[in-house]
Formats: sequence, C-alpha cells, structure tokens
Amino acid sequence: MSASDPRLRQIKIKTGVVKRIGKEKTMYGKEVLKEEERLEKFKSEGKDDHDIRKQEEVLQESKMMIPDCRRRLMTAHEELTKMLEAEADLNETEEFKAAQEVLDDASKQLAEQ
Repeated sequence: MSASDPRLRQIKIKTGVVKRIGKEKTMYGKEVLKEEERLEKFKSEGKDDHDIRKQEEVLQESKMMIPDCRRRLMTAHEELTKMLEAEADLNETEEFKAAQEVLDDASKQLAEQ
C-alpha cells in the first residue's frame, strides 16, 4: 500500500476536520466561561443596564455556537468512523491510527455536556 493511496489522503482530510471542529467547540466553551465571568463582574461593579444587556448578548452568541459545533462534530465524527470502517484494511497505517485517536478524543468531547 503506497503512501499516495488516495484513501489515506481522505482519511487525513477528515481527521483534520474532526480535530478542527473539536478545537472550535473547546474554544467556544472557554469563551462562554470568560463572558460569564465578565457579566458577573459588570453586575458586581454596578455597570449600567445597557452595558450589562450588551454583555448578555455577547454571552448568548457564544453559547449559541456550542450546539452548532457539537452538531458539526457529530457529523464529522460519523463520516470519519464510516470511512475507517470501510477502509479497515488500512488499519496498520499511521493515518488510520491518528484518525482513531482523534475519534476517541472527539467521542469524549461529545460525551460532555
């Protein structure tokens, strides 16, 4: 099996997609925590209602991105899983093993709420 096998290239591409969406989901999770802290700080400092409402909007926008990332991650996870099942003969390749690791990480992320 040659390294130029187009199936390996597809596995690499789909692995990258799963990895990227997983990072994006993590980033939005951290952003939500940061924006919640900021909102609490605004409230405790007695900022005016306009500033507080604006911060609440920012927080809601960040929160809305998480389900979207989760949905995209589920789809990408499913596609890569199906590809690995279909290309099981490649299971000794570096790309296949890397894809398995990324899928395991994504599965853990999807299990979190």
